[in-house]
Amino acid sequence: MTPSSSSPSSRCSPSFPRPRRTAYIARNTAETKIQVSLSLDGGPLDLLPAADDDDDASSIKNNKNNNNADNADADQPPPRNQTTKTHASQMTASQQIWIWTGVGFLDHMLHAWAKHAGWSLRVRCKGDLIIDDHHTTEDTFLALGAAFTTALGPRAGIARFGHAYAPLDEALSRAVLDISSRPFFVGHFAFASPAMGALNTQMVHHGLASWAQAAGVTLHVDVLRGDNDHHRCESAFKALAVACKGACERVAGREGEVGSTKGVLES
Repeated sequence: MTPSSSSPSSRCSPSFPRPRRTAYIARNTAETKIQVSLSLDGGPLDLLPAADDDDDASSIKNNKNNNNADNADADQPPPRNQTTKTHASQMTASQQIWIWTGVGFLDHMLHAWAKHAGWSLRVRCKGDLIIDDHHTTEDTFLALGAAFTTALGPRAGIARFGHAYAPLDEALSRAVLDISSRPFFVGHFAFASPAMGALNTQMVHHGLASWAQAAGVTLHVDVLRGDNDHHRCESAFKALAVACKGACERVAGREGEVGSTKGVLES
């Protein structure tokens, strides 16, 4: 079942093609090296450029926590060939998704987010997983937030607000997004377990807070019900995805208009 959200009938595609909104971000710190290529409108993406340390897999293979089936191949170095199918990749006519952070469950959530937001997304991260998943998760969300705001460009002519509910079996989540340039995050997840695969459950909240900060958005995500933590988390990311898709939608007839009484939404 595809998650759904409300979409006013006044939103429609113009008769002429609009340029795709894309961005490439490289974020390098002492703890992580991250590359993100994003298209908010899907379509083809160039392969990520070769990293300086492509042959150095030590930061990934030293992750001693990847003992869960969700991470069966995430504890290996990223394939050099980004067309290789992995646990978090999907190539269709409308979307190209290829994600490898070294944390399998995080990859799974980013894959779901990109898929249901209609994005094309490539992510590669080499992090200090020998310590834990904190820096890898935080910096991946920061890089993705920077790519989001860069790809979005001037915050004009878009719906601005998006909301969605998404179920996954017994779990149900709600996400509400405002592309406001006022970074703020509120999230309620109530996970029962300390980790999902190799992802510490605390990092779901911290990661989304980091994304909201870097993306310049106000975001509320609530898991309303659910018994299984995997289901609870995945339904939350799917709701977020559909809310993103609605908020980023370009509204025909409002090109160049800023959706604010202040007349400005500074990024």
